[in-house]
This record gives sequence, structure tokens and C-alpha cells, in this order.
Amino acid sequence: MQTLLWDPKREFFLIMFKNDEANEKDFPGKPIKAGTLIYEDGPFAGSLEGRELIGYVPWQFNLPDPGFESAWKFLMDSNYFFAPFGPSFVGRNDPMFVLKTSCCWWSGQSWPYATTQTLKALANLLQNYRQNVITRGDYVRLLRIYALTHRKAGKPYIAEAAHPDTGSWEGHDGYNHSEHYFHSGFNDLIITGLVGVKPCADDVLEIDPLAPSDWPWFALDELPYRGHRVSVVWDKDGSRYRRGAGLRILVDGKQAASSDNLGPLQVRLPARAPAPAGKPPVNFLVNNDGDYFPRLTASFTSDRAPLEKANDGNYWYHLHPPNRWTSYGSTNSTDWMEVDFGEPREIGRIELCLYDDHGGVQPPAAYTVQSWTGSEWRDLPDQVKTPARPAGSAVNTITFPQQTTTRFRVVFTHNDTARSGVTEILAWKE
Repeated sequence: MQTLLWDPKREFFLIMFKNDEANEKDFPGKPIKAGTLIYEDGPFAGSLEGRELIGYVPWQFNLPDPGFESAWKFLMDSNYFFAPFGPSFVGRNDPMFVLKTSCCWWSGQSWPYATTQTLKALANLLQNYRQNVITRGDYVRLLRIYALTHRKAGKPYIAEAAHPDTGSWEGHDGYNHSEHYFHSGFNDLIITGLVGVKPCADDVLEIDPLAPSDWPWFALDELPYRGHRVSVVWDKDGSRYRRGAGLRILVDGKQAASSDNLGPLQVRLPARAPAPAGKPPVNFLVNNDGDYFPRLTASFTSDRAPLEKANDGNYWYHLHPPNRWTSYGSTNSTDWMEVDFGEPREIGRIELCLYDDHGGVQPPAAYTVQSWTGSEWRDLPDQVKTPARPAGSAVNTITFPQQTTTRFRVVFTHNDTARSGVTEILAWKE
């Protein structure tokens, strides 16, 4: 990679064309040869631009040897990537740079996923390389810009790409597409970058925070890590958390290491309990490929809440966008949802993610699980329901003695005039 993709003249890792390419309509007589770097050939041959954020991805994996750090001088330069709601994906002076309010133009917008890759790469550079091109303050500045970009109409939000100068998602935002568009990877940037937790393969936990030392306090609490719960606490004068001044690592609630200063700190983790033997439980009901089995049927289905949403592997309880089955509109006092596995399955636990819009669809007054015996439906014996009373916007769990069946159903007794709804149903072998 270093031999083929690094251009010492442009001081950057650049893309290389795999195949011969030509665009005779827009650039007649200016083909691009396979094996050339961007702008070494073709319509913009000789341009000293061609830098894209993807050129920082090698550092996302700590891949480059020392000696390529000069590439980072372009990140915070407004003549290249830096922008008020950036960075932009290509340099500002690139001949292909363009801003569009229609999807999907890579060559100008600020793409959250690319920004995540870049910030992750920058954190690795700052924590694992010696260089004087870019600073920890630059990381915090860019991370703050990224956080402020996660907004729409003053509320937390993220879509596919933002205008790097205004932060607008226009043209790259869509209903039932962007509301849960978690390409940002923001949590990782806080945990491994700002707080500095450096995951590794052994039981030595190392942290190297990129947070500024003049910050009075911050804490990362109860992070699951290698079978333990880890907390990282910085309290400059000890007044915030009242555990003393300085930096502390707590493992399972007990202090394991401390320092007076905000900087690298290590601790050896206690031995972990052995992992449980056997295979993890399997949800036999998920069908996110639209295959014939497992198949759902119901006594009634609202035309606004298709049945296949109830076992597509996703669930949420928001009104928009919809991801649920409901019996809204049914004239029945009870309705059922039936599962056909297509073959015998051994199950011992069912989970219902019940939907509640606090109006026409509410948790049922009661429900029961029945199994097909081959000739009739029969209540499963010894059903234990948690919680005992059906709860909306929550997972309702039904456990019972393990049994083998090809079909089962859930019978819902509706709550007064409201009707029942499920955003996901799951069936597990314990």
C-alpha cells in the first residue's frame, strides 16, 4: 500500500484505478489507464489535488510505518478539508469538488461515516505515533464540530451527508432512511478517542485520553470491557466526584489505578470468569431476507402496519418511521399472530416488543402463547411472563419448559377500544 498508493509529491495516500476507464461524453479523448493514481491520467492529468478523506483510513488500523504523517497537514486547512460542519470528503480546490442538494454526491459533502473513519484514524495517530503535524486540540475541535453537525431543527439527528458549510442535510435526508442512520460511530470516538480507552487483546487496560487537560472533569462510567465494568474518571481538583483529584480507573467499582495528571495510564485487569460453555441462544424467528420461513400470519393486520415488520430483525417504538405490526381497525376483541417455522424448532423463551402509541394502539389487557398439537391450539404450560402485566415500549418475556413445535401463536386480548401491536417477536432456544 505504501509503495503503490503514496504520492510523495502530493504527500497523501491516493486512490488507484483498477481498470481502464473512459467518459467520452464529458471528456472525449481523455481515458484513464488502469494502475494510475487519481489525476496522473485522464481529464485532470497533472492536477496536484485528488486527496480524499479515505486517504486517512490506513491510520484507522495503525497501518502506515512512521514517515507518512505529513498527510495530516491538510485536514485542518480550509483550502483542503476543513469546514464549519466538515470535513468535506474531498479537498476544496479539487477539480471534482461540488456541493449538491441531491443524493448521492461524494465529492464535496461531509459524510458522517467518513468523518468517523478520519477521527478514529486521527486518534490512533495521536496516541500511537510521534509527529508534530497535528495536535490533540485539533482532535477535540473536529470532534466538537462533528457533535454540532448532529442536529436538525435544534434536535439530535444524523443523515447520510451534510453541507460542510451550513450543516444542512438537504438532499441527503429521507423519511424511513435517516431517522436511525447510525453511521456516525460517535460513541467509539468518545470512548476510544476523547476518553482514550485503547482496546487490546490481553488483560492490560491502557487509556490515553485526548480530552484537554484544562477540562475540570469528565467520566466514562460502567463500560463493559473483557468481562468487567470499567470506569474512567477525571476530576481536576476532586470537587466533582469526590474521589480525590486527578485521573482514576475503576474496575468493577474499585479503584485500580490513579494519576495526578491527565495522560496515559495502565492497569492489569483481574482474571475473568470463564465464558459459559455451549452455543449462544438462537432467535429462530428473524426473517430479514423475506424468505418463505419463518412465516407470520395474523387474524387481522392494519394496512398501515405490515406483518413482515414484526420479524425483520429490527425493533423500535417510535411513531415514525413505522416498524411494527398492529391490529388497528380490527373489530375483534381478541386477535392472534401465528408463527410457522416450517420445521420443528425447540424453543423455551418468546419475547414480544409491544408497541404503544398511547392512542389507538396500546399494550393488550392480556395475552397467552399457544402451540399447535397437530389437531388443535393449546396453551403452553407453565408460562412465566415478565413483566406480569403487558408493558408497551418494552420487551415482554415469556418463558416455559423447553418444547419442540413447528407452529405457535400469541393470542392478544385487546385493551378496551385500543388494539394491540408488536414491533418485533422473537423465539429462542435456551
